[in-house]
Amino acid sequence: MWIYEKKLEYPVKIKHTNPTLAKLILTQYGGPDGELGASLRYLSQRFSMLTPEAKATLNDIGTEELAHLEIIGAIVHQLTRDLTEEQLKASGLDAYYVDHGVGIYPANAAGTPFTAAYIQSTGNPAVDLYEDMAAEEKARKTYEYIMKFIDDPDVMDPIRFLRTREIVHFQRFGECLMYVQDEMGKKKVFPIENNNPCKKNCNCEEN
Repeated sequence: MWIYEKKLEYPVKIKHTNPTLAKLILTQYGGPDGELGASLRYLSQRFSMLTPEAKATLNDIGTEELAHLEIIGAIVHQLTRDLTEEQLKASGLDAYYVDHGVGIYPANAAGTPFTAAYIQSTGNPAVDLYEDMAAEEKARKTYEYIMKFIDDPDVMDPIRFLRTREIVHFQRFGECLMYVQDEMGKKKVFPIENNNPCKKNCNCEEN
């Protein structure tokens, strides 16, 4: 069960609209390396983790990614409020507007809708954690690409925060991987079943 706290994990207070920038940032809402995919990935993979620590980490980070999704939604919403027809056309956001208005819809920067094909859950804890580390690095890379187009400090501030969290998550998943690999490498010892029907536990043939 989750409890929703009615505030953003990091504040978003953008004064000036910028639909062109909003179109780029939208990819971190519903793109291949975005926050929606990260949350679904981790919250699905957690069930197959071998240790309580790994399960808790995926649950916590998956939950935080939902908070990051909310931040991205707030950024895009504030960047696109009160747009004129001319601004929509000039930014290339007119096609998106026809389908969704200025509502927030999970898609990448090119307008392709989110798909579960972006994520994987293999049931192998080590494989999944390697993928999770790669996912965090790809998300960090995407934020850094986006930052090259930002000249508004009101936008840069929360984007920089989100990039930093990707680095922290990468480190946490690396720690989980070590714990899981240790658990997977433990020698399994199983008791040998005693098939001797003798109640005296000897080698006779007494039934």
